[in-house]
Amino acid sequence: MMPALSNPAKLIIKYANPCFQYLLTHSLAFLLIMLPLTLPLLFQPVLLLPSPLLRHLHTLIQSYSLHNPTPLQFSCLSFLLLSALFIFLSKPRAVYLVDYACYKPPFTCRVPYPTFVEHLRLVAASRPKVIDFHIRILSRAGLGQQTALPPAIHYIPPTPTMADAHAEAELVIFSAMDSLFHKTGIKPRDVDILIVNCSIFSPTPSLSSMVINKYKMRSNILSFNLGGMGCSASLISVDLARDLLRVHSNSYAVVVSTEIITSNYYMGSQMSMLVPNCLFRMGGAAVLLSNRRSERRRAKYRLVHLVRTHMGADDKAYNCICQKEDPEGKVGILLKRDLMGIASEALKTNITTVGPLVLPAAEKVKFVLWMVSQKVLKLKLRPYVPDFKKAFEHFCIHPGGRAVIDEMQKSLRLSEEEVEASRMTLHRFGNTSSSSIWYELSYAEAKGRMKRGDRVWQIAFGAGFKCNSAVWKCNRSIQPALADGPWNDCVYQYPVTIPEALKL
Repeated sequence: MMPALSNPAKLIIKYANPCFQYLLTHSLAFLLIMLPLTLPLLFQPVLLLPSPLLRHLHTLIQSYSLHNPTPLQFSCLSFLLLSALFIFLSKPRAVYLVDYACYKPPFTCRVPYPTFVEHLRLVAASRPKVIDFHIRILSRAGLGQQTALPPAIHYIPPTPTMADAHAEAELVIFSAMDSLFHKTGIKPRDVDILIVNCSIFSPTPSLSSMVINKYKMRSNILSFNLGGMGCSASLISVDLARDLLRVHSNSYAVVVSTEIITSNYYMGSQMSMLVPNCLFRMGGAAVLLSNRRSERRRAKYRLVHLVRTHMGADDKAYNCICQKEDPEGKVGILLKRDLMGIASEALKTNITTVGPLVLPAAEKVKFVLWMVSQKVLKLKLRPYVPDFKKAFEHFCIHPGGRAVIDEMQKSLRLSEEEVEASRMTLHRFGNTSSSSIWYELSYAEAKGRMKRGDRVWQIAFGAGFKCNSAVWKCNRSIQPALADGPWNDCVYQYPVTIPEALKL
């Protein structure tokens, strides 16, 4: 029987393997770097030779001229040039975010508070507890008067059908795609990779097939349809697109992120499944990514890092957000009370990966010292949260709800200005699931805050339980192109003060 390992041994095993893999991956680069440093050591034994041999060796070195290269000189130079070329070609190509487009719901789909409450009282007149619960959640949710629900939910009573859900998908996805093609100037047949993510609504034919058929894309396009990923699906799609762009050179990839509310609307009486009715709203985004060097100048951002954290090994984490059928046979999304605690733990796990990649040296040293004190010395210290404000200028935290933003602001020690994009997106558009982080990025652009060299941290949470984050670097200063974004008619009104509770 193997003896139990001590904590220092566990830490060595945990971190030694990634370091060893990194050294193997970059072994040639390390060899070329260490070669000039080791050459003097290799020539030290030569000095011990007898004097006649040293004089003969000196004569040979003097005859070693590049004007008349010997075969040995030619071989060495060729080796160095080929090595440099190999390193340059093997380096992954940069992935650029050329542009993106967010869907803006029509005015006819908006649901102000009075409309939502009146509609609820007509539909659930026989269930006063359901009405009171909706009103209590909505009054503290942080949503504004301009959020939108799909047409099928506006009926009394609501009549969500498969056809209605499909109609909503066409409206949201095609509108975002049309806007993206108009902004970027590329044609649908130029797209090499298409990724569509929608968690709950997964029809046959798939949504990606629907897009390909609508825009008459090429028959050899690489298409993917992701489902069941929750609100973090957009960054999972970006991660997949990045991996594909590393393999396929000179390509365009389009990522479409949405959630179809028609298929998610819950009409039962279980309280924990009624919360999504108050938070989720219509929305979607289409993002154009590319690895073409020709797109470097006009691209808005460059992908720097992308980190995925999955906590599915814990049953509590796995079931904190899930689709469920209640005793009445009605299906909806279940949100458990321990969601915030699980989200906080997932964020801490994600931070331990993101921190060493982006933090300045001083913060890295503090973080390492805290980890050693906590794990090795077993000291009971307060959790050390690095100052991420030294690494990022903008934060796009998934606006899953007011409580989510509050918890993330507290965990990361951010100011109100730094979470402004998240709060205002929740107020104006609600929780649009996986596409929410793109509305937040659009808010920062519409305010004229995105300057060249700025770094953006997108953080998204999703079912499973997952915490995914992406780091982008702004390629150029972005002027507030209000006519091209979803904030064109209202950004001047923001930021607004959101009270703790509303009287409905």
